Amino acid sequence: MDTKKPRPGVSRQDRLSDEGLARLEKQLDSGVNISPKVLEQWIKRYGNAAREIINKYKRYRYKPD
Repeated sequence: MDTKKPRPGVSRQDRLSDEGLARLEKQLDSGVNISPKVLEQWIKRYGNAAREIINKYKRYRYKPD
């Protein structure tokens, strides 16, 4: 029997890398239709860096809390 404890998922540090922002920009640049809700999640996770990329592709919509 395997005694290793599983460690599912990706660490927060790895998730919040420049690579993640590059992936967002690549998706927007290729014309992928990302829903506004998912774009909100990108902004929540990455903050202003994601907001700037989303705004660059004219997909940013201000939504007051």
